[in-house]
Amino acid sequence: MDPLLEVQDLRKSFWVKSDRFGGPKQELRAVNGVSFALHPGETLGLVGESGCGKSTTGKLIMRLLESDGGRVNFEGQNILELSARQIRPLRRRMQMIFQDPYSSLNPRARVGDIVGEAFRIHGTAGRGERQDKVIELLRTVGLTAEQYHRYPHEFSGGQRQRIGIARALALHPSLIIADEPVSALDLSIQAQVVNLLQDIQEEFSLTYLFIAHDLSLIEHISDRVAVMYLGQIVELAPSDEIYAHPRHPYTEALLNAVPVTDPRKRKKRIALGGEVPSPLNPPPGCIFHPRCPYARDVCRKEPPPLEEKKPAHVAACHFSDEVGRLRRA
Repeated sequence: MDPLLEVQDLRKSFWVKSDRFGGPKQELRAVNGVSFALHPGETLGLVGESGCGKSTTGKLIMRLLESDGGRVNFEGQNILELSARQIRPLRRRMQMIFQDPYSSLNPRARVGDIVGEAFRIHGTAGRGERQDKVIELLRTVGLTAEQYHRYPHEFSGGQRQRIGIARALALHPSLIIADEPVSALDLSIQAQVVNLLQDIQEEFSLTYLFIAHDLSLIEHISDRVAVMYLGQIVELAPSDEIYAHPRHPYTEALLNAVPVTDPRKRKKRIALGGEVPSPLNPPPGCIFHPRCPYARDVCRKEPPPLEEKKPAHVAACHFSDEVGRLRRA
């Protein structure tokens, strides 16, 4: 089966001031050579610490930011080469759910206008049928027809995110990029929204790129997991494989930090040393070596390639076979 989305060597840098006194600008490599494929009906979880480039990757795929290089093939077309007019029909097929349900909705517009805006822009429904379609979408995400005329401030955070989901579903997309869609919500509401996302994925045959920093959540919803660090993917594997047998020390550290409620299942804690390096001045060799308990001289000199360690399991580590040794000791 051909991939629905294929990202190849995606790159994006921002130029920032080196100091407040007008010094030369420095290059911040937010996304540095990211590659992955996403197949129809699949959910790929993209995880990592804040600032690692997850959300920037999602925005580059959606062309909300312009990339510096690479390819984004969606349904066989490299959308980075398309003009604004050429990409407009494809935008019906790819939509985004944003992280903050408070700032992603226009506070001056009614819910019916927010969800129905896609129909108006793309001309897929007349004014008469637009209201019926919006009400149907609201019901699909667990809201009611009576809420059609309300404003965003009249809703809770979970309800606002449901409005954002309804808006993303309006044009029947095949791909949805969910950028930390539950991180701003209470835990009980998070579970409801995640269950809703899984239900509509099955109902509408959706493909998800699910961006998050919560590994327990990613394990619950994802078929495969890609781990990012300092703008690069350092490990990618099926969800059950990456949780059982991580092949990169950073993945191991992230899994080790997940709280375990059962004291009988608690494992030895591995504390990472040092601080996260500045993306303005990444370390030579392996970008993770200053914090890695397995690092050796070669790690400080040669960047490890992202290569297959087991079937369908790739990682960027010179000593991937040793990952897990310290935790088992």
